[in-house]
Parts: sequence; structure tokens; C-alpha cells
Amino acid sequence: MSYRQTTAFIAPLPVPAGLRTLIYIIDNSAALCARRGIMALKKNWSRRDILKHAGMLSAAGAANTIAPDNLQALVAAPAKSASTHPRVLKAGQILTAAQAPHTDGDFYDNLFTRIGIRPLINCRGTITAISGSTSLPEVKQAMYNASLYHVRMDEMMETVGAELGKLCGAEWGIATTGTAAATCIATVACIAGTDVEKSQALPYIKKKDQVVIPKTSRNPYDIGVRMCGVEMVEFSSPEELREKINDRTAMMYILADPRWNATAMSTKNLAAICKERGVPVFVDAAATEPNTPNPHIEAGADLVAYSGGKCMRGPQSAGLLIGKKDLCQAAYFQGAPHHNYGRAMKCSKEETMGLLAAVRAWHTRDHEAEQKMWLGWMQSIADRMKGLPSVEATVLPPPPAEAIDRSPGVRITWDAKVTGITGTELAKLLDEGTPRIVLGGIGARPHHMDSSVTIFGYIMTPAEVKIVADAIYHALKNPPHYEDPVVPAATPASVEGNWAVTVHYLRGIGEQHLVIKQVGNNLTGEHHGEIYNTTLTGSIHANEIAFISVLPVTGYPLTCRFKGTVHGNQIAGTLNMGEYGEATWEAVRA
Repeated sequence: MSYRQTTAFIAPLPVPAGLRTLIYIIDNSAALCARRGIMALKKNWSRRDILKHAGMLSAAGAANTIAPDNLQALVAAPAKSASTHPRVLKAGQILTAAQAPHTDGDFYDNLFTRIGIRPLINCRGTITAISGSTSLPEVKQAMYNASLYHVRMDEMMETVGAELGKLCGAEWGIATTGTAAATCIATVACIAGTDVEKSQALPYIKKKDQVVIPKTSRNPYDIGVRMCGVEMVEFSSPEELREKINDRTAMMYILADPRWNATAMSTKNLAAICKERGVPVFVDAAATEPNTPNPHIEAGADLVAYSGGKCMRGPQSAGLLIGKKDLCQAAYFQGAPHHNYGRAMKCSKEETMGLLAAVRAWHTRDHEAEQKMWLGWMQSIADRMKGLPSVEATVLPPPPAEAIDRSPGVRITWDAKVTGITGTELAKLLDEGTPRIVLGGIGARPHHMDSSVTIFGYIMTPAEVKIVADAIYHALKNPPHYEDPVVPAATPASVEGNWAVTVHYLRGIGEQHLVIKQVGNNLTGEHHGEIYNTTLTGSIHANEIAFISVLPVTGYPLTCRFKGTVHGNQIAGTLNMGEYGEATWEAVRA
């Protein structure tokens, strides 16, 4: 499917005589409108056109949940005044045509394509691996303005810290290089404060070298704590927390999760225990909303960290740390420009002022109108799927307050035996198309034909909503031809026993061990890594072997998918480790 095929829905719209208003949208949640000239829409849109004209669904339309099909009515409607939509005009300076960011190129020719990179339409949300969110116009402007001047960094953070605290309902705040960096320097602040000797001795010498953490809070991002060289001490109940706290306890880390609010493991209950023992409480709220009054601080947290590049739509590499003034200042002391533990985590003046602009905007944005607008987009995608055999589309309302990634979505389900395409095949097809569309897909041949794709809308633009809806519709209606994978029918090779495994990583070699048990085509057994041990399950058909294991890596279980070919007492093949890429492996029967 070509880009022009997917954009053919956009026909030239009649423009009333004398109407010359060019609408810029870079912020899909509420457009910034400037009175310039509206151009007739092109039939064959480029990426540049999408960026320019997506603003036709502005905050004015958001209030009434205007879907892309209503663009013509919106263009013909009279402009709203500043007083009607305070968010649109107060969130930042209105961009005139001269001030509006210049888009260099179009979808086929831009600064990314010129070096071999394919841009994408993001239907998955603020995931770092696909570049997070789209920063607000006022953020871009603040970062550009900040780049024009030099300042003393300490003076800047002193002033910015006070305003961040005031905006967020905390004593203080600082800008960081992401939530992981905020987690690290917050941990060091709780270990060493601003004691220079202790700071310089880290991570080798420290009096407080333990951080308590609920087992339910373990996650990949607690590496921000672990990188400080501390021991993570898990607990599962308030009583166990009381037992685990001792003179070595530097901090409690807890992952923001509203599911625990009404239980004994709530932040409020756990923070009260820590307060009795003088242990600071850190809440990782990276993907949640920085609302005021702050629910985590009200629950007793001393420090709370947020991503600046997710729902706030600030600089992608920025983070926000708020809380007690002395702890926030100690965290800043531990980072750049100071020569302490967090020196590598430099937050520039551009990122700092961009984050401040994002926080200011957060408290003036009309969040209710945004959610209503996004719901309208998702409903329009669901409506597009009507009439397709076996296909059902369900609009997913946004999660409750304090939840992660509060975006509405739409889940499209179908029977791949009827449509001829699975969810993973559809996701791959759209990822390889132009424009490139990235979404999550489920379903695989031949045994998992119940398929689905899920779309989250808060990073999309109105024009992209229609493009995505049409692309999915046509892929489900007229998919390419797919065949079930061929399964070798010969007698399975015998692989039962002990195997010495060598893994060839991109850089480095790992020595592992397998103990395989075989019943016909089915395999079970043990996978002994260099550090971690687990079980394995899989199958063998003729001499083709495939098995999966999940190594219990701290905070982030590592799924290993082995495939290979058996040659007598040897096996060779590939190892897929998800986000960690692929390696090759070979095994010899021990």
C-alpha cells in the first residue's frame, strides 16, 4: 500500500471567500492557531502537509469530539476567540507564520530519510524506543530561546527549582536527564546528601547501602537505584517492611500504581512506616500525570520523579524530580555541573527551560477536552472497521487518574482464519509500508489465529488517524497471501541430555548449559546461564529445534528464544533476546 493510496481520502475542501487562516498544529492535543491564510488541501499529502494541516482539529474541535470526517465542517466554522479557549492562547506564545517551526522536506525527503532512516506514525504511545512523544510548540520555542544565551547553571536551577516546586505542589523541583537519571541522583542524595567525601567515595564506600522496595515494584527502571551500588531489599507486607528497615537503609523506592491505593501496601501506609524510622520515600511516577495537588506527596512521599517526554510532552530526554527542598537540592548537587556521582547525567539549559515550559503548559492545558478529542479519534477508527467479516473494534477509555499512560485507545480483534492475516502479520505489513505505521499486534500462525491490534491515540495527529484507519481497513479487507509455516515431517532428532552452549554476542562470548528432556517432538528442561538459571520449553521437528526460556534477571525477566539445526551431537542457530537483539549460538553434547 503506497502513501498516496492511504492518503487519498483527503479531497480538496471548499474554502469560504476571504477566509485566509493557516492553522498550524504541532501539538495534536490542542492546536495553536494563528491568523494567516488557509490553503486548499492537497489530495496527495506529504508528511510536511500532515504536520501543517493537522491543526484543523484544534481545541475548538476537541470540545465537541470532532473526528477526522468532520474536518470540512471545522474549516468552514468561524474562528473561536481567545476567551473561549484559554488553553490554546495561554499555554504559550501564538506562532505566526514567520515564527512557526520550519519543516525541512516531506515524508519522502527529510533529514531522517537522507541518512537512511524511515520516520513513522506512532500508534503505540510514549515509548522511548520509538522516540517518545511530540514536544509542544512552547517547549521547542523555549529550548531555542535558551540556546541563545549563557547562564550560570546553579543560578538557573535555583530559580527554576522554586517555580517547578510551586507549579507541582512541592517544596522544590529540579530538571534531570530523564526519570532514570532522577532515580539515580535521588538515591545518591539519600545515601550521601551533600557530604562531599561520601559523594566522592561512591559507589565503593557508603554507610547506607540498602534500598527497600515492594516486590510488586520491581521493574526494569529500578536499575536507576541499582547502578548506585546498593542492595535492593524486597518486602511483601508492612510488617516485613518494618523488619527490613535498619541503619543501612537509605531509601524506599516504590513504583506509582493506583492498584495498591486501597490496600495495606499503599504509598500512604508504607510512607508512614518509613517516616517513623527516618527513611526517605521515593516514588517513580515516570509515565503518570504530574497533577496538583500531587497525590504522592500528599501520601507521604519525599521525592517523586516524572518523565518530561511522555504525557507532559517536554524534551524527550528530560525528567522532573520534585519533593523536599533539601533532598532535591542534594540530588542536583550530585549531578552536573558538579563533579559528583551523577556528573554524566548533564541536563542542559535548553532541556531545563524546555521542561519548565512543559510543566507550565501542563497546568493550563484542557485535559478533559484532550481526552474527549482522543476518544473521538479512536471512535472514528472503530467505525471504519464496520462491515469487515469477523472484525470487532472496541474503544478503550483512558485509565483512571494516577494510572500509567492515560490515553484512550481502540482494540481491533478478528479471526485470522477468516481474514487471512494475523495481528503480527498486519503489524509487520504496516511497519514496512509507506507511511510507516507502528502499532502492537497479536496473533501467529498456525495455532494462534485469534488476532488483534491495539492503537493509542494521544501521540497521533488528526490526519494520521484517518491514514491509520484506512491502512488497517484495507489490510484486513485485502491482505497479501500468507502461508502457514512448513513443519518438517521427518522423525525428530534425539536431543535429550546435557549440552554445553557457547553464545556469540555482538561483543563478547557467553558460556551456558542446557539439560534437555524429550518426549517425541516436545522438549522441556533446564537453562543454566552464566548467572541466572531457569526452565525451558520447546519442540523439535526433524532436525529443527526451537525453545524458549525466561531468565529471572533482577527487575526485568529476560526472554530467550533459541532456534537451531541439529547435526548429530552439535546444534547451531540464533538466539533472539527481544530489545537486546540477536546472537548466534552453538552447542555440543556434553
